[in-house]
Amino acid sequence: MRAKLKKTKFNKEQLSLYLLLLPFILWYAVFVYKPMYGLIIAFKDYSLFKGILGSDWVGFKNFTEFLTSPYFYVTLKNTLMINLYSLFLEFPFAIMLALMLNEVKNKLFKSFVQTASFIPYFIAIVVAAGIAINILSPSTGVINLLLEKLGMEKIYFLSKPEYFRGIFTGLNIWKNTGFNAVIYLAALTTIDEQLYEAAKIDGADKFKQLRYITIPGIIPTIVIMLVLKVGSMLNVAFETVLLLYQPATYSTSDVISTYVYRTGMLQQDFGLATAVGLFNALVGFILVYSANKWSKKVSSSSLW
Repeated sequence: MRAKLKKTKFNKEQLSLYLLLLPFILWYAVFVYKPMYGLIIAFKDYSLFKGILGSDWVGFKNFTEFLTSPYFYVTLKNTLMINLYSLFLEFPFAIMLALMLNEVKNKLFKSFVQTASFIPYFIAIVVAAGIAINILSPSTGVINLLLEKLGMEKIYFLSKPEYFRGIFTGLNIWKNTGFNAVIYLAALTTIDEQLYEAAKIDGADKFKQLRYITIPGIIPTIVIMLVLKVGSMLNVAFETVLLLYQPATYSTSDVISTYVYRTGMLQQDFGLATAVGLFNALVGFILVYSANKWSKKVSSSSLW
């Protein structure tokens, strides 16, 4: 009887929490899990008129077509290169900003810098890309006007393949660094101040405090963010690429996500587009699993 009352009490106490969770469960069920049924299209010669079940089954033909296509090497290379730029430039930039802000003692200045670096994250990507296009404009762009003043020739940056990756990475650094820095700043607040006091008593300077206390204190957060970053190595900010690239820069800007867009939406080859998207997701899962396993092996931090 007592166990029954305890169970009833537990259910009533947890009911409000379950009700709060219900909208998220429904959202995932409707918008995440239900569309997975459409993955069948990757194995079919899909026709809008026949529907998913009525379309002819072609097995792995769509996957073979993509893997043997000349676009496979180009899009894979560009996707990996852009993500490597992001990994070695954008990823550490947020850590450095957080470490520098953590050392600022003037609260007003610290709040100003943090807010100024955080605001670009809320700017719509269409607006952000428009700003970049205007700055780099060959006729009215600030950079080209400066080059002209210095007696140099104007450059149409967005039509030069060699500049695309730098432009894309620079835009992402400006837009995302402030938000990513907040994550590391939150991790820095969990470090016990007594460790710094003890280090000062032992004669440790700022560099040694940074090396032996601050960085080890945020290593778990860095590892988790790194695992997530590695897991998304085949995912590039699709909207940003789509807004910045053009046929003249396809050799360095055409990535897997833009190839899926052109194949599915423009060429109406839904089977091939779905197969490419599924391939991308499977490789991403393997990367996340491998990165998490490596993280668990070399440190005590991991996603699961």
